[in-house]
Amino acid sequence: MKNLLEICCYSFESAKLAQEAGAHRIELCDNYLEGGTTPSHATIKHAVDQLQIPVNVIIRPRGGDFLYSQHEFEVMKQDVINAQKLGVNGVVFGMLKPDGEIDVERTKELMALAPSLDFTFHRAFDMCRNHLQALEKLKQCGVNRVLTSGGMNTAYEGIDLLADLVTAANKQIVVMPGSGINASNIATIRQQTGASEFHASAKTFVSSAMQYFNPAISMGKDGNVDEYQRISVEVEQITKMINILR
Repeated sequence: MKNLLEICCYSFESAKLAQEAGAHRIELCDNYLEGGTTPSHATIKHAVDQLQIPVNVIIRPRGGDFLYSQHEFEVMKQDVINAQKLGVNGVVFGMLKPDGEIDVERTKELMALAPSLDFTFHRAFDMCRNHLQALEKLKQCGVNRVLTSGGMNTAYEGIDLLADLVTAANKQIVVMPGSGINASNIATIRQQTGASEFHASAKTFVSSAMQYFNPAISMGKDGNVDEYQRISVEVEQITKMINILR
């Protein structure tokens, strides 16, 4: 079975770098500090038009938890429709009920809007009450894959549950380990889980080319955030992971 590396990218520039480094697929997001939200229409279109590898787009209207209001869900539905029109390979989403169960009804409703797309249920899965039961529900919904860290902060910490999930998936759904995956642990995670698809950010931060900094003002609400740097991807890290998977 071919091993595949998906790279989470927060801009077109980083997606292009990831492709050049050998990534097999992009998860396109915005808003790193919130853990990823839906990117703009123009960003999606530019990525789809310019990249040669599949682009999957996150459908997440805000940061925080995964219990959405009806208005937020309507936005998510429209984002799925728009993403399909723009020619994406797939979408990445996740919705829960107040009790920590998968929101099966809304999952099916969202998927019905664009049945030809590739559907990934993201790490909302890690917030579920019972991961093995949740996996069965996602199988029944027809979701293509689940992105998961095995219910822990990192995939390495969740390696035991990840192995159980890959076994339980029984090739009916892809279990894609993600969170904290890098060149130093991807071989171990692959060996101990039996997974064949992996999700990594390979993140690095690039300093702004600005020469003047106004020390009296911050555009964001968190004064601890350096607004004169942006997130990107580390090409060397991606290349190393690709070579290991080969």
